[in-house]
Amino acid sequence: MRIDKYLWCIRVFKTRSIATAACKKGQIKIESKNVKASKDLFGNELIMVRKNQINYQIKVLDLPKSRVGAKLVDLYRKDATPKEEFEKNELLKYSKDYYRKKGAGRPTKKDRRDIEGYTEDSEENV
Repeated sequence: MRIDKYLWCIRVFKTRSIATAACKKGQIKIESKNVKASKDLFGNELIMVRKNQINYQIKVLDLPKSRVGAKLVDLYRKDATPKEEFEKNELLKYSKDYYRKKGAGRPTKKDRRDIEGYTEDSEENV
């Protein structure tokens, strides 16, 4: 079975064309080597998929005949992704939080004056 079709069948990607595009971008690897979408899978292989800034590691257990339901996905793959990958994603999410809430818009004049006051105070203390 082709790797793009396998990733679509086990619901890693929503469509086969998205899975094919991920292969072209180099986001799919087998044994640390980039693969084409037409690469055949045989089973007991470890696939690394980079999706949403997380490197998922998927071990192929069996090959499905067609797309399977979400409850049956674990019959065909084993998720071997280390927990550190998810923790890195959480840290990245927190590092993007600024002093302003999301959707609050651009800083106001008062915000700018406060920022300038903070930076001027820090320069005097040095």
